[in-house]
Amino acid sequence: MPEISGDTAPGFEPVREAFAANLAGGHEAGAAVAVYLHGRPVVDLWGGLADPEAGRPWERDTLQVVFSTTKAVTAACALLLAQRGELDLDAPVARYWPEFAAHGKDRVPVRWLLTHQAGLPAVDRPLTRADAIAGTPVVEALAAQRPYWEPGTAHGYHAHTYGWLVGEVVRRVSGRSLGTFLAEEIAAPLGLDLWIGLPRPQAHRVSRLVTTPIDLAALAAVDLDEIPEAMREVMAAFADPTSLTTRAVTLFSPPLNHDGPEDLHAEMPATNGVCTARALARFYAALIGEVDGHRVLTPATLAAATKEQVSGTDEILRVPVRIATGFGLPTPDAFWHSPTAFGFTGHGGSIGYADPATGLAFAYVMNRIQDNPPDPRAANLVAAVRASLGEHR
Repeated sequence: MPEISGDTAPGFEPVREAFAANLAGGHEAGAAVAVYLHGRPVVDLWGGLADPEAGRPWERDTLQVVFSTTKAVTAACALLLAQRGELDLDAPVARYWPEFAAHGKDRVPVRWLLTHQAGLPAVDRPLTRADAIAGTPVVEALAAQRPYWEPGTAHGYHAHTYGWLVGEVVRRVSGRSLGTFLAEEIAAPLGLDLWIGLPRPQAHRVSRLVTTPIDLAALAAVDLDEIPEAMREVMAAFADPTSLTTRAVTLFSPPLNHDGPEDLHAEMPATNGVCTARALARFYAALIGEVDGHRVLTPATLAAATKEQVSGTDEILRVPVRIATGFGLPTPDAFWHSPTAFGFTGHGGSIGYADPATGLAFAYVMNRIQDNPPDPRAANLVAAVRASLGEHR
C-alpha cells in the first residue's frame, strides 16, 4: 500500500483504506481528504505526489485549485452579507450595480445570480485570458450583455460568469473584492488555508495539475444507438462549437491556465479557489455549526440558503440538476446524496459538501483531473465515510 500521512479518529479507518486504495489503484497522482463531524475533525489524510514530474510529495500544507467547488465559497460571502442585512437577495441587482440594468436586466434579483437563472452564462463580446485575469473587462461585458433567455424562466449553469456576477455584487456592497472579503470575514476567523486570489508567497505550495487525456479510441468505438437519448443530446451540445453550452464552458480564448501563477493570483470566484482539503471541510463544518467558537451562517440563514430554488434539465449542462441559493443539491443518483446535503463539485473530481442532519462536512481535493467517466475516487471515500459513521454510531 502507498504511504498515507495524517490521522483518522477511531472508527474511521475505512476512509484511510479507501484513500490508500485510490492511490494504489493508479487513480490518483496526489490527493487529500478531510472530514469533520459535529465541528470536530475525524479524518485528515494526504498522500501521493504534488508534482509528479519533479517528484515533489504531497505535504500536509499542499494547496490545490478546486475549480467549481469554489462556487459554494463565493455564495457564502454573499449569504453572509445578506445575513447581516447589508444585501437583499430579492432586490434588483441594479440597486447595487446600476450598470447591470442594461437590456432589460433592471428587475433581475440578486438571488437569480446565485441560482443560475440570470440568462448570462456567456457573453457576445470575445474575452481573453488577460480579461479574466484583470476581471473588470468581464464585469463590464456582463453588465452590457443581453440575457440569452428571459431571466427567471430557465436555469443554466453559469460556469465562469457566476463568479464575476456574484463577486461584483459583493464588491459593490462591501467595498472589498470577493477574495478580500473571504480572507477577512471567513478564512481569517477560522484559520483557513482557503483563497480566491492566491497570495504570491503561497504559490510554491500549490500542486501541479495532471491531466488524463480523453480516450478518443474508446469514444470512437461507442455505439451511438446504445447511448441514452438524453446523453446523446449532452454530447452533441459539447461537440458543437457554436452551442451555448460550449460557449459557456470555453468562455476565454486563449483558455485559462489554472496551473499558472497569474491565473491563481487573480480573482476568478467561480473557478480558481485554492485550498487544502482540511480547510474546505472546516469551511463546510462552520456553515452547519460551530467550529472552535466560530460559525459562518446562522441556522436560519443556512436553512433558507439550502432550500431548493430550481430543478430540472439545465440549459447548459443538458442534464437534471437541483439548485439552492448558491449551493448545489445532489440529485438522487449522486454518490453524495442525502435529503439534507448541499455543496459543490469541481472539474476533474474535487468536492466539498455538508449534511446538517448528520453534522458531516466532507472535502476531497486532488491534482489528477479525471475527464473519462466513471470517476470512482470521491465516491469510494464517501462510501467509506458512511460506513464509518454506521460503525461510529
